[in-house]
Amino acid sequence: MASRCAARLPHPPCAAPQHVWASSRVSARPAQSGASRGRAVACAVSFRPCIDIHKGKVKQIVGSTLRDASDDGTALVTNFESDKSPAEFANIYKEDGLVGGHVIMLGGDPASRSAALEALHAYPGGLQVGGGINLENAMSYLNEGASHVIVTSYVFSDGKMNIERLTQLVELVGKQRLILDLSCRKKDGRYAIVTDRWQKFSDVFVDGPTLERLAAYADEFLVHGVDVEGKRLGIDEELVELLGSHSPIPTTYAGGVSTMDDLERIKKAGKSRVDVTVGSALDIFGGDLPYDTVVHWHKEQNLVSQR
Repeated sequence: MASRCAARLPHPPCAAPQHVWASSRVSARPAQSGASRGRAVACAVSFRPCIDIHKGKVKQIVGSTLRDASDDGTALVTNFESDKSPAEFANIYKEDGLVGGHVIMLGGDPASRSAALEALHAYPGGLQVGGGINLENAMSYLNEGASHVIVTSYVFSDGKMNIERLTQLVELVGKQRLILDLSCRKKDGRYAIVTDRWQKFSDVFVDGPTLERLAAYADEFLVHGVDVEGKRLGIDEELVELLGSHSPIPTTYAGGVSTMDDLERIKKAGKSRVDVTVGSALDIFGGDLPYDTVVHWHKEQNLVSQR
C-alpha cells in the first residue's frame, strides 16, 4: 500500500465543542474515498499522553488482568497508583503542548467518571475520553470538554461488530469526534479485536480490509497491543508494522514501550505514520523512562516533519 502522508501542521487543541442534541447530527453514510474519508496521516510520530483512571485514581494497570467485579479470575496487577489528581496530569500535558492524549475510565463507577471529568475540565479540547462510552452518554463527555469519544465494547458487542450502533454514534457525534479502539490480541496468528476489559475475543480482525472499512466511520484509531500492554517488555512490532502499512487515518499504538529505542522502533516499523502512547514506563507513572526526554523526542519529530 502506498504511503498516504501529509506534512504535520501545528495542531493546537480545539475549543470544547458546543454540541447540542438536535444540531449535532450528521449523515451516517461513510465517505467513500479520498480526503473526505478522514484526516490525512502525517509522516511524523507524535507522543500521545494518557490518564488511566481506576476507582477514581490515576493508575497504571496491566490491562489483561482487568476483570468485572463478578469475576473470580486473575488478581488485578497494578504497576502504579498516583497521589496526583487527573487534573494535575492534564495540566502537565497542556503546559507541554501535547494534544490527542486519552483519558480512559477502567470501570464504570461514579468516582472514575468524576475523575475523568476533572481531567477534561482542566484541558478542554486537548484530551479524548473512553471507557463505557455509548449512545446515551457520548454527547455529555463532548459537552464536558472531550475532543473525541473512544468506543470499543459498545460497537463490538457479543463478539461481533454492531454496525447499527456504530452508525448511530456517527449520526450523533459526527465522524470527526469518534475514535474506534481496536485493541487486539493474537489468536490463531491474527490480531482479533478484544472487548469487555480486553477479556472477550471478537470475530473481527485487525487487517487491511477492516482498517479500510472502519476508517469511513472514525477520525482516528487507538490500538493497544494487549499481549504486551503494561508489561514493559517491548513493543508488538508486527502489529505496529501492520498499522503503518494499512491504516488510512491517524492511528495511535500503545503497549510495551520501555525505552527510547522502542520509540524509534515504532517510528521505523510504523513508517513514521503511527503515533505512540507510553504509560507504565514513564517516570511520572513510577517507571524509569524520563517523561521530559519523551516530550523532547516528540518535539524533535514534529520539527523535522515541518522542514
